[in-house]
Amino acid sequence: MAHGTRDPQGVAAQHALLAAVRAERPGLTCELAFLDHAVPSPAEVLAGLRGSAVLVPLLLGTGFHLRVDLPAAAAAAPHLRVRVAGPLGPDPLLAEALHGRLAEAGGPADAVVLAAAGSTDPAGNADAARMAELLGERLGRPVTAAYLCAAGPSPAEAVAALRAAGHRRVAVAPYLLAPGFFARRAGRSGGCLTAAPLGAHRELARLVLARYDQAPPD
Repeated sequence: MAHGTRDPQGVAAQHALLAAVRAERPGLTCELAFLDHAVPSPAEVLAGLRGSAVLVPLLLGTGFHLRVDLPAAAAAAPHLRVRVAGPLGPDPLLAEALHGRLAEAGGPADAVVLAAAGSTDPAGNADAARMAELLGERLGRPVTAAYLCAAGPSPAEAVAALRAAGHRRVAVAPYLLAPGFFARRAGRSGGCLTAAPLGAHRELARLVLARYDQAPPD
């Protein structure tokens, strides 16, 4: 269950992640639905299934979609036994994937700004802050959480603050699943380098399956 985007590259990235999940566990039926901005919708996908299903949110933290949209999608499919898994983040596997994307972009750096989408839900922003802590533990260098909307600091403000503190090379790690508007905004934050979004990284595919396995029982 992906958030959805109007950006064709973002949609393609979600389908690439679906392919990576299928490759990790070939015997499992895996389908992709978008909660907004793209098709197919959850209702369209769930209508074609029988028996039981687990809704795995391709969401990096808690928020409205997790609290409201996914339970509503499950309730609208009474022909299925539906369980809803937890969000992807924060998690050490995401720290591994973020580390990999930073390395691909030309890291390491002296410090890193984790550029999250941001939310009006304090719990969602707290999840991003915890993810920054996990990434800092993985990298062994300072990592500051920043938010591309709805909260502060912005990634540009966080980059400036780290430079003022004496860190010469400050990288930006988009805490985003796919290319799109927010990823482009993260790239304009003034870092010495900006990593790619998480995309179809293998650790992310493994995490999707972990959330499937960990879904609470009926």
